[in-house]
Amino acid sequence: MTDRKMHIPYASVEEMHREIQNEIRVKFEEVYCSNWFIQGEELKKFEEEFASYCDSSFCVGCGNGLDALMLILKAYGIGTGDEVILPSNTFIATALAVIYTGAVPVFTEPDLLDYTIDAHKIEEKITAKTKAVIAVHLYGQPADMDAVLAITKKYGLKLIEDAAQAHGAFYRGRKTGSLADAAGFSFYPGKNLGALGDGGAVVTNDQNLADKVRALGNYGSDYKYHHIYKGNNSRLDELQAAFLRIKLSKLDFWNEKRREIAELYLDRIKNPQVTLPYIREDCESVYHIFAIRCQERDSLEKYLNKRGIGTNKHYPIPMHLQKAFLELGFQRGDFPIAEEISSTELSIPLYYGMTKRQAEYVAECINSFSV
Repeated sequence: MTDRKMHIPYASVEEMHREIQNEIRVKFEEVYCSNWFIQGEELKKFEEEFASYCDSSFCVGCGNGLDALMLILKAYGIGTGDEVILPSNTFIATALAVIYTGAVPVFTEPDLLDYTIDAHKIEEKITAKTKAVIAVHLYGQPADMDAVLAITKKYGLKLIEDAAQAHGAFYRGRKTGSLADAAGFSFYPGKNLGALGDGGAVVTNDQNLADKVRALGNYGSDYKYHHIYKGNNSRLDELQAAFLRIKLSKLDFWNEKRREIAELYLDRIKNPQVTLPYIREDCESVYHIFAIRCQERDSLEKYLNKRGIGTNKHYPIPMHLQKAFLELGFQRGDFPIAEEISSTELSIPLYYGMTKRQAEYVAECINSFSV
């Protein structure tokens, strides 16, 4: 291993934004001079382009990824007294979307192999109150959607993709966003397709759902001052839509560069104490997060940080143990697989603009770690 210390952030958008800064500035001037900032032509064009990118018919821009999921649930009439099944290994937004409708989140275990929802554990959670299942494409890896879909069809449930981390990923040759009744996307700045602020979208082939989501996100209005639902204010603004259009045209190239770094990691990291991501043969991940696992996770993190390597943990406290959900009555040990992932997962640097040498250095440092 080299003795020369490098400084590598966990994540960076610097190179990405440097490459498109002129396009961004030109587009800002266009929108600024148009004096139209909400629900204009840029949003309309982005919605058309992103729906097409996802191999779906409709896209509705909204305020963020949490709102996208919440609006889908509300549009399907899911609310008080209903239950929605979701993995206990996810970001809190997935569960909050359920709670904000008045429904109850019902957690189930992830698969320890790829960390997405374990289809074999869903059926035991279904009750007469169950209305939907949310499958999270975690870390950029699609969930096993055909297996989950078979269960939701059997019981007449809605299937929703939480695709907040999986823009452009493939499952058995099909794009995320086209694998279920509807999908919620986030455009948080750190995502593979990130805005320069918050943003989100609902993607679906169901026109009735798309129309209702659009109305719900616009104060429940189908046209000005005519309110047919008790809605929300959740709209993707013109500037963010315009910026996202620029980024969308580059997304496949950026994702491919992320895969190159991921493939280097998969090839070079050989430490027996470290578990590498498992990617199913029928999937093509976009590696939003490169998640490794180690029983000595905290020691490994300190070791890497000391050598100039930034890290993160996704997610150190599983949903069922979050203080915000105390009323659900869960205790440690209720979801041992989710707890195992939470206590051992470590995210290492992977971003567009990361060099091969930087990735090699990260791999070398991980290989030199021992306890």
